[in-house]
Amino acid sequence: MGDSILGAVCVPLLYKNFPEKSEGELAKIKAVVVSEDILSEIAKSLKIDEMLLLGKGEDLSGGRTKKAILADAMEALIGALYLDSGYKTTFNFVSRCIMPEIHRVTGANYHKDYKSLLQEYCQRLYHTYPEYRMIKRSGPEHERTFWIEVCVNEIVYGPGIGRNKKSAEQEAAKIACEALLS
Repeated sequence: MGDSILGAVCVPLLYKNFPEKSEGELAKIKAVVVSEDILSEIAKSLKIDEMLLLGKGEDLSGGRTKKAILADAMEALIGALYLDSGYKTTFNFVSRCIMPEIHRVTGANYHKDYKSLLQEYCQRLYHTYPEYRMIKRSGPEHERTFWIEVCVNEIVYGPGIGRNKKSAEQEAAKIACEALLS
């Protein structure tokens, strides 16, 4: 429920603050500001990581620092606040947390979604898509690390390294974007 309430707050904030942007542009901004990366950072800033009740194994394996757990906890807090105090209080709380992020991600130099940026670049210039390849993975299931490279117009960039394939691909795309767009 918290994710729905979060969306119900973000949409009017975006429409009010960016009336000149298209619905597609606003949807992209919303997707970034309600992402696991952003929500986990907000959760850390609120010290939610210190308040989590985790099983012994999850706690020992670094559960307090896992983005997915922190983002889920943030959404749960938003849902609980809504049930306890209603929409207006929740709107005010979420606005205080999210507006700085909205302004940050709409800044001129912000390109958090490097995969989309790289894909748009490749389609525009080469009429093709970037190709991602996993070159290595290591570690046990709960602490896996992935190395992924991306090939653009027969040139390989990376590797991007991350705790999951998605974050490693983003990192590889970032490396490619920095090389291609600078």
